[in-house]
Amino acid sequence: MGIQGNVDLHFWITRGMARRMEVNLSEAMRDGFLTQADFADMITRCRECQGVDGCMAYLAGNDPAAGSAPDWCANRAILHNLRAQH
Repeated sequence: MGIQGNVDLHFWITRGMARRMEVNLSEAMRDGFLTQADFADMITRCRECQGVDGCMAYLAGNDPAAGSAPDWCANRAILHNLRAQH
């Protein structure tokens, strides 16, 4: 297991990527599509990812690119699945 990044930063990156993909993680948990443990696992995957600088730039960019996440996003597949379920 690699070095993990700051949990607060990666919490917000995870939520930001979800918003970019038009996924509301709070609603997904409320509706039973995502457990709190699943969400914690998503943050852990983000913390272990080496692409944090790219994610920060991606989320800060002006290109809305709604419905997509960068190819390197460790949570990309999960976010696509959540978007398809809602």
